[in-house]
Amino acid sequence: MRTSDNIVVAVASGKGGTGKTTIATNLALSLAGMGRKVQYLDCDVEEPNGHIFLKPNIEKTQAVTVDVPEVDLKKCTGCGQCEEVCNFRAVFFDSPANDVVEKTYTIDPISCEGCGVCVHFCPNDAIEFKDVVNGQWFISDTRFGTMVHARLGIAQENSGKLVSLIRKEAKRIAEEEKKDLIIVDGSPGIGCPVIASIAGADLVLIVTEPTLSGKHDLGRVADLAAAFNIPVLIATNKFDLNPDMAAQIEEDARKRTIRVVGKIRYDKAFTKAQIMKCSVVEYTDGAVSQDVKALWRNVKNAF
Repeated sequence: MRTSDNIVVAVASGKGGTGKTTIATNLALSLAGMGRKVQYLDCDVEEPNGHIFLKPNIEKTQAVTVDVPEVDLKKCTGCGQCEEVCNFRAVFFDSPANDVVEKTYTIDPISCEGCGVCVHFCPNDAIEFKDVVNGQWFISDTRFGTMVHARLGIAQENSGKLVSLIRKEAKRIAEEEKKDLIIVDGSPGIGCPVIASIAGADLVLIVTEPTLSGKHDLGRVADLAAAFNIPVLIATNKFDLNPDMAAQIEEDARKRTIRVVGKIRYDKAFTKAQIMKCSVVEYTDGAVSQDVKALWRNVKNAF
């Protein structure tokens, strides 16, 4: 069922390395070449790589902040209330002395979950939230149009929140520029950023590979999409490297009443295209490019 004026296709994968971003960017560029108004969104904020294919020119950069509690060492009396109420073992009695005590407390920002309990229970108001930059998001221009993407800082949290933010921005741009299709390039797995990537999508296209782990993790993503009542289609990348496993994936898909709408062959043209920083549909009009174009024709028939 359509959720808006824009068709939202979320490209997902149960594991990394299946070729999800390769397929997502090639679809975007192929469709743009066919005259479709496409908005590409890279929601893999922890390991984004859509820019490798699309060579974006960044036009806008926006910092993302998160609230992190910080101890005012001058106010700390060393009472230990913060350490007592912290469930994440993020408070340590190892900071320098002040005029009152020989040692004060500090909060480890890596261990801290930002719940704010220490801020609430500190009897001396010695702990307060501080804004800390934990990532950036970007609006960029590419050879097929606007790209929205982001990067989370190292060891930072709130990836799902960042994904939701850039999805909202991408939808705004798609409406302003009258784009009828949004391709969401999600992150691998089934965690928070994946949930934020597929929520509200009209369709989830799962890219898998013909391996045992690819088969297993495909099922996890399919279950996740089913929990959100989102239709699912499957594309098997490099299917010809293990035809028997590819056949097992198709059989499992039939049992789930899910269509396998694409079978992309293994072709060194993908690697050569990556070296040239372009998509395979730009690099060659050979059989593998026809595989990608056939994939979209099958996806389109789902609407």
